[in-house]
Amino acid sequence: MANTFKVKTDAGMPTQAGTPVTLYTVPGSTTTVVIGLVLCNIDVSQRNASVKLDPASGDTVFLLKNVPIPTGASLEVLSGGKITLETGDKIEVDCDVATKIDATLSIMEIT
Repeated sequence: MANTFKVKTDAGMPTQAGTPVTLYTVPGSTTTVVIGLVLCNIDVSQRNASVKLDPASGDTVFLLKNVPIPTGASLEVLSGGKITLETGDKIEVDCDVATKIDATLSIMEIT
């Protein structure tokens, strides 16, 4: 089994407010450990962000729901915790205003 560290980024998320955008989907035959997720408010006003875990099987759950992020600030979503994802699981990000959140996801893929 190979362990590969990766970073996934998306600038100016989401393309439409209220419509979560997939930041990452676990590829086939892979287990992923989410090491960290940082959201940055790139707007001139406070913004509310949400993060969902949409598993390939099971219920979609919020990791963060409508949490305010001050102007120019960053938020560490997992605060040192880790999440294990399986093939087909997705991490989705949303914001109350389109294109105002930058997201950085640190992961380790196990293949």
